[in-house]
Amino acid sequence: MDVAFVVDPLHELKAYKDSSIAMMRALARRGHRAHAILQPDLCWEAGRTSAIGRELTLLDDNHHWHRAAEPARKRLAEYDAVIMRKDPPFDMEYVYSTYLLECAEREGARVYNRPRAIRDHNEKLAIAKFGDYIAPTLVTRDATLIDSFIDEHGDAIVKPLDGMGGTSIFRVRADDPNRNVIVETVSHHGRRTVMVQRFIPEVVEGDKRVILIAGEPVPYALARIPKPGETRGNLAAGGRGVARPLNDRDREIATALGPALWAEGLLVVGLDVIGPFLTEVNVTSPTCFVEIAEQTGFDVAGMFADALVKAVGR
Repeated sequence: MDVAFVVDPLHELKAYKDSSIAMMRALARRGHRAHAILQPDLCWEAGRTSAIGRELTLLDDNHHWHRAAEPARKRLAEYDAVIMRKDPPFDMEYVYSTYLLECAEREGARVYNRPRAIRDHNEKLAIAKFGDYIAPTLVTRDATLIDSFIDEHGDAIVKPLDGMGGTSIFRVRADDPNRNVIVETVSHHGRRTVMVQRFIPEVVEGDKRVILIAGEPVPYALARIPKPGETRGNLAAGGRGVARPLNDRDREIATALGPALWAEGLLVVGLDVIGPFLTEVNVTSPTCFVEIAEQTGFDVAGMFADALVKAVGR
């Protein structure tokens, strides 16, 4: 099976922790071939969506993790599967890439995660579909509504809808002397829509990443524990990752959401869960495969590879 991965430049990927590389290695161990495509190399012309791809030989050395064959342009429909793993930011170029991948789907390509589903699931706002599992939440750019929400709940998180890695996330208490400037900064003085959530104190125990593959939960989550003095557990913000078995609430959320998300073509999803609450639904390039595998021995990437083979029917 030939599988194309749309990824960031290969020299930017860190093999010791990158989930996309773990996926490629798992496929290679099963006798399949991985190819790398960069976002600028996607092209549509005269009803044919193609890209310049490079077949990769996967190596175990994390410093020199691959050898790349000579680049060659190929129709995306000629691959057995195309895996969209380009990291955010989810900007207009990302959106254009999903349109091109959707063209490839119409030509017969199998694309995971499905491009339309990626567009339809803003990683912050997608929780609105699953209201039974979320903390009190407000989405608006109206400063008056934001102020009322903070006054009502006393302690809140304010974040942009297009952030990643914990960037521009602020905790705001009702008596915070900087609350007005924080709201103004995150909302760009009311020009940008933001999300406000009641602060969940269980974040000190970890912001858990629960991974769904083809609608089924990986049995372990990675609890990203904030460093002292922080409220953000994101690994990019200095959080410490600790793998833990799913608890009953994690599994309840995962089993409730998993089938619906997979039905929309979302093969790999990362749910963020703090305490008993769902806080985000990550669909662009969910991570934490390597950390969970190293700490528990559970082969997350292998579960992905097996699910992909089953989905493609090869």
